[in-house]
Amino acid sequence: MAIDVNTIHNMDCIQGMKEIPSDFVDLVITDPPFAIDFKARRANYNRTASRVIKGYNEISQAEYYQFTLNWMKEVYRILKESGSMYVFSGWNNLKDILMALDTLKFITVNHIIWKYQFGVVTKRRFVTSHYHLLYVCKDDKKRKFFPYARFEQGAKDPNGRSLHYKDKEDVWFIKREYWTGDQKTPTKLPAELIEKILMYSSEEGDIVLDPFLGSGQVAVVSKMLNRQYLGFEVVKEYYAFAKKRLENNIYRIGTQESKTKDKPAQLNLFDLGDGK
Repeated sequence: MAIDVNTIHNMDCIQGMKEIPSDFVDLVITDPPFAIDFKARRANYNRTASRVIKGYNEISQAEYYQFTLNWMKEVYRILKESGSMYVFSGWNNLKDILMALDTLKFITVNHIIWKYQFGVVTKRRFVTSHYHLLYVCKDDKKRKFFPYARFEQGAKDPNGRSLHYKDKEDVWFIKREYWTGDQKTPTKLPAELIEKILMYSSEEGDIVLDPFLGSGQVAVVSKMLNRQYLGFEVVKEYYAFAKKRLENNIYRIGTQESKTKDKPAQLNLFDLGDGK
């Protein structure tokens, strides 16, 4: 089976990536399973259970390093020398992510912290309200990076500080998205976060892969920004949700009121079909 670009597939990503030629993908953005015994409908995530699509697939902590090594090995093969990968991780399994990257000889460019606006309430430890984001590549001299893709070199904020510099700091303050009243998967990355990565590390026409597609956020935002996309998702319900969004050019599946009220800044969410 050959894997075509601008498609997503309901299958295991390791098997799917074996069908992709070597040195083919320009950018990988992915948020793998957590390995923290995550419960998709937990009340402390403030979700209405009937709107959360069930089916979340977890990996045990004991298997996590080998699982990570296996999928990253395929990514390394299919990633171009000029390509990059961004991997999200919580602190719980960060050591396994780092060990796998080191074993496969990925080069770490940045260790980014994504600080979001809430965490789960705790009683016996500090609240976790950030994610780790590992920015890595195969060849540090050949990897793509576009430093002025979002702000011109001389752009200033109202206080006279360089917008270019501020945007490139390695702590990112980006809010999670609330899809109030609409269908959702248990976890999703905000469009603003994906857009930022795409702007700095890819250009129009590049092939962007997400091995753990989930709700389809990476593919949807890639399509918005004229990138080609590929994705794999083992959970049938999540795959169907992502496929519906892509085929119908819908960012949020729900009421028209909620779609227009909460759309992320900087992105046109309704002109997906023709790449505008």
